[in-house]
Amino acid sequence: MSDTVVDQLRSSLGAFPATERRVAMRLLADYPIAGLGSASELARNVGVSAPTVLRLVSRLGFSSYAQFQAQLREELAAQLSPPLSKVPVDAIQAPADSWRAFAQAVMANVSETFEHIASAEVEQITRLLADPRLRVHLVGGRFTDALARYLSVQLRILRPGVNHLQDQEANWLDQLLDMGARDVLLIFDIRRYQTSLLRLAMRAAERGTRIVLITDQWLSPVSKVARHVLPVRVAVPSMWDSNAAMMAVVEALLAALTQQLGAKSRARIADLEKLRE
Repeated sequence: MSDTVVDQLRSSLGAFPATERRVAMRLLADYPIAGLGSASELARNVGVSAPTVLRLVSRLGFSSYAQFQAQLREELAAQLSPPLSKVPVDAIQAPADSWRAFAQAVMANVSETFEHIASAEVEQITRLLADPRLRVHLVGGRFTDALARYLSVQLRILRPGVNHLQDQEANWLDQLLDMGARDVLLIFDIRRYQTSLLRLAMRAAERGTRIVLITDQWLSPVSKVARHVLPVRVAVPSMWDSNAAMMAVVEALLAALTQQLGAKSRARIADLEKLRE
């Protein structure tokens, strides 16, 4: 499974020269659309020279800007692909032991996800989730809201001020009324991305809310307004994407948060056990 452009940009961001880092950040902020225009157009939008853009593209291992754009178009197609196009017909009709290939793909997803996640992002997200002055809201899409609910239930044990946004988009708006600079909105969104989640993220960001996004390797459009992004591998030999690696990331965040909160989390768990008695 080859690295996406996003993987390469995020893993090398700190090593790029300052001007190339600006180009990389622009690409990440509006991926992959920012790279589909000409090199001179991208340079102009960032405020650097066209040769700077070309140096970054070369540093990423592409022999030309055209080759770089071809990769971006391929990744855009993967973002937008309908379920039936995600796996060849012969894979769907594979022998009975095809579950082994599926299991290997799931394990590879988990391994590659943790290999590419930026430690600094995890640390910053953990600090946000651990801050008692901030309220935490969670929401997901059609197939990922179960993860948002799961994480919210666990977070409520570790800290106060946790809210799971449920039901329809119209019911989110009255909760959005109370969001501001002292709120964190954690969103799960994988392909096909939900426009309702993007609208919610944009409105919350306008109110000063910090957006955290857990998404797939092609990046949800919510990444445009998110302060922190954790890309997760989801592709498997099936017409369905796999949330296994996403669940692993959720549980890794819970483990990191429990450690960060230390005695506070242990005290809350002890109080909860007393209530259960």
